[in-house]
Amino acid sequence: MADAHADAVLAIYQAGIEEGHATFETSAPGWAAFTAARLPAHRYVATTDGQVAGWVAASAVSGRCVYAGVVEHSVYVCPATRGRGIGRRLLEALIASTEAAGIWTIQSGIFPENTASLALHRAAGFRVVGTRERIGQHHGRWRDVVLIERRSPAVLPVRQGGTAGLPPWPWDHVRSGPAAGSLAVAWPGARPSRSTPAATANPALMIVIAGM
Repeated sequence: MADAHADAVLAIYQAGIEEGHATFETSAPGWAAFTAARLPAHRYVATTDGQVAGWVAASAVSGRCVYAGVVEHSVYVCPATRGRGIGRRLLEALIASTEAAGIWTIQSGIFPENTASLALHRAAGFRVVGTRERIGQHHGRWRDVVLIERRSPAVLPVRQGGTAGLPPWPWDHVRSGPAAGSLAVAWPGARPSRSTPAATANPALMIVIAGM
């Protein structure tokens, strides 16, 4: 994600805001404020046919050194390009870059009504930590927020006993179906995804993940 992507990134952000279930924010900030709040090494755009189709970015959660390995993220996909696996590829790029940097936790908060985002994150290995009920007002309405996180098995040793006792994912009937067509994905240090079909099946669709 670079300054050249500013207009498209903010437009996609604003589109998500206007849908009403993406964030407590009511309007996208200016580019200077947006970019200052995101970590340069952990923000990416996805492009299709040279156009920005989505973005993901992470921010530090605290200035304390003990939380140096914890970040909070957001991922947004242009409404016109949803259903093509773009969100999943963006999360994969973020996971790869944060693990390479020794970051052990990626976290976020999602409105429970945003079932598509919950399903996307579940498929990418995130778990629900809990729900903060009536945590804030949004357009005059009290909203709950589902807290999610992904603990990196590559950075953080797995605790004995697995995930027994953790709260279950809500709305277990929500499932992410396979993306239509095939995706070819590229980003620095990328590794092939088992879930990505052979690119030759649909050579017309190319998603490129680009960082700084």
